[in-house]
Amino acid sequence: MIKKANLFSCSTKSAGENKKDIPLADRVRPQKLTEFIGQEHLLGKDGILNKLIEQDQLPSLLFWGPPGCGKTTLARLLANKTKAIFVQFSAVNGGVAEIKKIIQQARETQQAYSRKTILFVDEIHHLNKLQQNIFLPVVEDGTIVLIGATTENPSFGIIAPLLSRMRILILHPLSPDNIKRILQSALQNQIKGLGKEKVSLDSASFDFLVQMANGDARTALNTLEIATHLTNPNQQSVKQINLKIITQALQHRALSYDRGGDQHYHVISAFIKSIRGSDIDASLYWLARLLDSGEDARFIARRMVIFASEDIGLADPTALLLAVAVAQAVQLVGLPEARINLAQLVVHLAKSPKDNSAYLGLLRAQETVKATLNLPVPIHLRNAVTPLMKKMGYGRDYLYPHDFSGNKVKQEYLPKQLVGKHFYQVKKIINK
Repeated sequence: MIKKANLFSCSTKSAGENKKDIPLADRVRPQKLTEFIGQEHLLGKDGILNKLIEQDQLPSLLFWGPPGCGKTTLARLLANKTKAIFVQFSAVNGGVAEIKKIIQQARETQQAYSRKTILFVDEIHHLNKLQQNIFLPVVEDGTIVLIGATTENPSFGIIAPLLSRMRILILHPLSPDNIKRILQSALQNQIKGLGKEKVSLDSASFDFLVQMANGDARTALNTLEIATHLTNPNQQSVKQINLKIITQALQHRALSYDRGGDQHYHVISAFIKSIRGSDIDASLYWLARLLDSGEDARFIARRMVIFASEDIGLADPTALLLAVAVAQAVQLVGLPEARINLAQLVVHLAKSPKDNSAYLGLLRAQETVKATLNLPVPIHLRNAVTPLMKKMGYGRDYLYPHDFSGNKVKQEYLPKQLVGKHFYQVKKIINK
């Protein structure tokens, strides 16, 4: 029997709690799926969630999407469409003991009332492997329907056995039109929103807020609420929010970036590909994104040292020298001044002619090594470091290039099985 029924409550507030103490973003959460805005590819007529709801067959799901796109709200709404009990668990604050307690109560509920439990785990990627393993048997036997939410690539944060038992659904950032509709609804809502406060935004302020939300409904609503608090009513009792107040409410909104997560790999990939493509403007833009997001300047410099040989190579040998010098400058100077050194290097690398022939030659050689393994070193290339080795013919018939005209002499340096094999292929370099 379940003794602590309040554990299964979907409500985020107690009966006597003042609604004004609850953030606007939480107050105006949709209570019905028909009120949900966005993610049409999942909830539209042919959307997978729409079909699962119609069949009343909700499997374990993993919502993967950026902050503020509706993952938590959608999980709650799905629970309301079924007869299951809804439990919310935070992977950031919770532990193994709490997980086991929830699972035990879910078993008791299933046995006593034949009701399933939907367990929503927010930021599920924060759970370690041991914690994630606990879910495997209860997801497998249907004791709980697990709905996880993550902002990070599941391939990096979720163990493979658990991923195989869940259906991954990708949620997109909300479109500007979605954000507009959510803001307009909050402004007009007389009960839960700002309707009674008579809040008004001019078109420039409204459009700026939509733009700066960057697909994040929570950011949009939180900023609107702060701007409302910062605005005094005029003589007509209207709070007229302008661009200055919106900017003040936003302050410096952090860029979406995580050194160990998905955005880290996306942004650095775009940065390197832009330099490789000789697009100076895009290269500087991605450098600015990396720096403003707090990426380690030493990491950026190291990547460009690699790039100088991998993508420019012999087309401009000075690129590697400059890259190493900038890496040293970053160590010596540090940010913020070192960003100037980094910018200089970015422009130089983007402008430089590109040649990856040395790198490709190495890759071809490595493929051959893997295929042929330990081919014997030609006997004339071996050093005779002992009398026995000399007696065996080591080094015999070796031709010393400096004894010949031009310091060159034709002789075979590859193993006999690879004679005639070419790894390095010269590329025609076009200087820009």
